[in-house]
Amino acid sequence: MITGIKGTRSVRSTRIRRAAAVAVTSGALLTTGALTAAPAQAVTAPSIIAKGGYVMNDASGSTLYTKAADTKRSTGSTTKIMTAKVVLAQSNLNLDKKVTIQKAYSDYVVQNNASQAHLIVGDKVTVRQLLYGLMLPSGCDAAYALADTYGSGSTRAARVSNFIGKMNAAAKSLKLTNTHFDSFDGIGNGNNYSTPRDLTKIASSAMKNSTFRSIVKTKAYTAKTITKTGSTRTMQTWTNTNGLLSSYSGTIGVKTGSGPEAGYCLVFAATRNGKTVIGTVLASTSIPNREADAKKLLNYGFAK
Repeated sequence: MITGIKGTRSVRSTRIRRAAAVAVTSGALLTTGALTAAPAQAVTAPSIIAKGGYVMNDASGSTLYTKAADTKRSTGSTTKIMTAKVVLAQSNLNLDKKVTIQKAYSDYVVQNNASQAHLIVGDKVTVRQLLYGLMLPSGCDAAYALADTYGSGSTRAARVSNFIGKMNAAAKSLKLTNTHFDSFDGIGNGNNYSTPRDLTKIASSAMKNSTFRSIVKTKAYTAKTITKTGSTRTMQTWTNTNGLLSSYSGTIGVKTGSGPEAGYCLVFAATRNGKTVIGTVLASTSIPNREADAKKLLNYGFAK
């Protein structure tokens, strides 16, 4: 009996010593934070190279990050998000409508040394194909074709001007006070600007359209157009300029932009665990840096 009691005490004392050791170790780990994730509000806001940045929760519209978010800047080809939005908002839109490519579109991209979809003069291209040519290779020729097709007026200049008016009306309807367009593609005349916050809101609105969503998450697209003689031309494959689609899990869009004045821009969106984070960086210093900036902001947005 006595031996049994001694054994029990020995087991108990061993357990107590072990429990104390675990408690001490746990305390040390808790102090260093090794066992606990930082609470959401304690996530450190990242430092980005871009001069301006903004991130929001796409579902609620709540702000997650700002850096000069309301400073007006040149937007480069991120302007084309609004170009696509205006086209897709047309009443009774027929995405299979064929548009004949004019010499003016080709001349325009050559004169401006602009990014292009390499559309062939005289080819008949569907509106759907033009939207892919607009958003993937960032074709300014596709942008011109769409503006000429969906603007009203008796001359090409009048139609383009009317289309740009529709872009500004759409910005106004979204209550954006720091955005103005004077071009259909971002090659502006000094009065084409927006802000990280405004561009993010434009993109969020555009992403509500299923056709737009499908296009901007597509990595590559090959269009088959109809030539002057009625034969089928298989175009060179258009590759999406948004590198995040291949390098950041969950990316669903949206659009790159660049230019001497704009620097390197990126409007981005990603979905993880049912949550979508959407944002913009303007005036970064290179393609790798704008993508690194965007990844930092997406990680931060999801952490919050």
